[in-house]
Amino acid sequence: MAMQPVQVIAVTSGKGGVGKTNVSINLACQLARLGRRVLLMDADLGLANVDILLGLRSGNNLSHVLVGESQLKDILIPGPFGITIIPAASGVRQMAEMTPAQHAQLVRSFAALQDEYDVLIVDTAAGISDSVITFSRASQYVLVVVTEEPTSLADAYGLIKVLNRDAGITRFKVLCNMSGGELQARKVFERLCDVAERFLDVNLVWVGAIPRDEFLLKAVALQRAVSDLYPAADASQAFRRLAEDVCRWPMPSASRGHIEFFAERLLAVGSEAGQSW
Repeated sequence: MAMQPVQVIAVTSGKGGVGKTNVSINLACQLARLGRRVLLMDADLGLANVDILLGLRSGNNLSHVLVGESQLKDILIPGPFGITIIPAASGVRQMAEMTPAQHAQLVRSFAALQDEYDVLIVDTAAGISDSVITFSRASQYVLVVVTEEPTSLADAYGLIKVLNRDAGITRFKVLCNMSGGELQARKVFERLCDVAERFLDVNLVWVGAIPRDEFLLKAVALQRAVSDLYPAADASQAFRRLAEDVCRWPMPSASRGHIEFFAERLLAVGSEAGQSW
């Protein structure tokens, strides 16, 4: 059987407090409901919280992989709907201070997971740290989460500017979270688009809005994914529509020639395509 590429999505934001990790978790859950084999990486290396938001207990985590005490496959923990989670460390200063070379080493370690997943969601830290730049560049898609707050828009623009300048990323997906309505969310996107496309060599693509939903807040308090606990909630339905959209995003056909998650599978796909051609 031919080796298939993994769809890799970095979920990121210019500032904290926009619900980025909730987006990562619920997108993972809804993709799994659609039959995708999903791996969710907590890439906020020093202040991890995916396992906390889901009420899960992890033993070893990425900090143990970094020092050679564990292999990546040994720290995986199961999550709702059959998703698999890679937990990171919380309050470990060495993880927050990893070098770009160490980030690259971590990306390469995914080769050991072989042909087990269809999608990798990388829940990055907020802001413009080295890890955000490395992990975004190593992904095929960058999903920027914003809210309707002016500070969120300003910080999202700053993030896009840095990723464009330092990582060469030119295409971004944009999701408005905790939205007061589709029309309002669209206006937020248009404001961001006007500024970013005027001053930067980028293309922003609207992927929708997640409504402000009291059921999501209840789910957070109970340490569960809203998609799991309240599947009929407005937020859950919006995450499902997002997941359906993600399933239509084109898969990569070859490696781009730099450090990427699951790069060996991209190389294999490119080689097979070349042979068939």
